[in-house]
Amino acid sequence: MKQSTGIGMGMAVAMLLLSVIMEGGNPASLLNIPALLIVGGGTFGATLSSTSFALAKTMPKLAILAIKGEEVEPGGIVPMMVRLAEKARREGVLALEDELGQIDDPFTRKGLQLVVDGADSEIVQAILGAEIDTTSARHKRNAALFQTAGGFAPTLGILGTVLSLVHVLENLSTPSTLGHSIAGAFLATLYGVGSANLMFLPIGNRLKDISGREVAYRELLLEAILSIQAGDNPRMLEEKLQSFLSPAEREAAKEAPKAAPAAAADEPVEEAA
Repeated sequence: MKQSTGIGMGMAVAMLLLSVIMEGGNPASLLNIPALLIVGGGTFGATLSSTSFALAKTMPKLAILAIKGEEVEPGGIVPMMVRLAEKARREGVLALEDELGQIDDPFTRKGLQLVVDGADSEIVQAILGAEIDTTSARHKRNAALFQTAGGFAPTLGILGTVLSLVHVLENLSTPSTLGHSIAGAFLATLYGVGSANLMFLPIGNRLKDISGREVAYRELLLEAILSIQAGDNPRMLEEKLQSFLSPAEREAAKEAPKAAPAAAADEPVEEAA
């Protein structure tokens, strides 16, 4: 399920709140603005100090990308590439130029344009391979951004708790407020550990998963483009591309129309990230 990240995060938070209610607590008592400022602001500041502002400001977009679960569907590309291979063998690779305007994915369009322009296979592989490597490296930085935040958040939570306890110890003369003050102090730890394990780390892991799927998708496309350029038999090409897919994706490939491939899942944050 593509939205598994958002569903999982919502389920985890719901279970925590339900446990509070079952124990007779009030979920509203978990709200503490100073603790939120310490953990939220402190985590963002520490994360910002570990990277560039240009990358840090993309965190909301990256989080939305992970929660929405947008990703490529490799099974749907196989029939289309087989059709292009058949056309190239029948009419020549120059005939593929008519297909370029119908392809939304920039990576596929670039590769086929290089083939149409007569570039050597080594050049095509070098250019597209470099783009795959660059995409993978950028995605690793994006995922590492949330993993970094997930490392800072618990520590900032403990720091917030210590600061609150210092304030509690300064007011021992009012025993009636100690219980409430101590409970509030530990909310910072709750926010820190909770945000790390229920938000930052899951989002980072999801971004890594999306990245791995997209890199595999582009490697499949690269193999298809090189095979089309070499004039490989379309049936052999189909068998070759099927080896990149899982059994479920192979079934999807059989049912997929021979349409143009969709653009990569991270296109909305491509320029910013």
